[in-house]
Amino acid sequence: MTRWHRLLAAWRARRERWLLLGAALALALGFLNPTLPWRHALFEQVVVLDITQSMNVQDQRLGGKPVSRLAFAKHTLRQSLLALPCGSKVGWAIFTEYRSYLLFAPVEVCAHLDELRGTLDAIDNRMAWVGASEVAKGLHSGLSIARQLPGTPALVFVTDGHESPPLNPRHRPAFDDKPGEVRGLVVGVGALQASPIPKTDPAGRPLGFWAADEVLQSDPRSRGRGASVSGERLVDDAAPVASALAAAALGATPGSEHLSALHEAYLRLLAGETGLGFHHLDSAEGLAAAMTAPALARPVAVRADGRVPLALLALVLLLLRYRTV
Repeated sequence: MTRWHRLLAAWRARRERWLLLGAALALALGFLNPTLPWRHALFEQVVVLDITQSMNVQDQRLGGKPVSRLAFAKHTLRQSLLALPCGSKVGWAIFTEYRSYLLFAPVEVCAHLDELRGTLDAIDNRMAWVGASEVAKGLHSGLSIARQLPGTPALVFVTDGHESPPLNPRHRPAFDDKPGEVRGLVVGVGALQASPIPKTDPAGRPLGFWAADEVLQSDPRSRGRGASVSGERLVDDAAPVASALAAAALGATPGSEHLSALHEAYLRLLAGETGLGFHHLDSAEGLAAAMTAPALARPVAVRADGRVPLALLALVLLLLRYRTV
């Protein structure tokens, strides 16, 4: 008989004793409350919601019924919170006029889920203080907010990309910071087909839709000098055709600015200039996957509870005791 066979025979003879001893040892170690080193991917994000009037366009659907872009974005964000692992943090901010405004800094999602959902539900267009929607400036402002917060959380900027008033291509807001310094995501919401923009009073009551003669159909700089000969152009606007083509690339639609669609190409341009990713919002599952992408993860060292694997080991050893040889 070889040495291996002798050892196997000795094990079988004392099998029950060794299994009980191993289970007892595992349980005893569990009482010491051991921890195990672990690398865990967490997420910390500031979510900026566009609350300008074009976000009231009802070109999205929930439960088979039309809803506004803002309502759809809030619904998907509410569901996406559940996809973030405990230990991750989320804060809310809003965008209107030309700046983003932080409502509160990121907090842990599991401990503050009710508060996060409650405050998200309360966000609506009645919080807007001006009707303008200067998206590029709002995005730059959101990046500035994230950069100034401890730990530099990622930015998730949710918008339809509708600039109001339209941009002059020669005078676009410049992004002066380093692209990619703040990680994040531009989330585009809205249909590609333009729809009328609802008009509301300060209390949020509907007043119909904006008409063509009620909104600026071109950027103010291209309208000429207001105090001189009508239509006199500025020197740097001497090429109106080229300027119009460049404006179209930024999502401008002269004559149809009272209608709104998702300006995806423009948002992709802004995302590329600032070093952010882009996601076309179409479902809660898609948004959750985008918000938990590896590019936005922040690996952190944690101490995992060692009692659970030790208890499982003890259970397996006890079950093996009753297994027939």
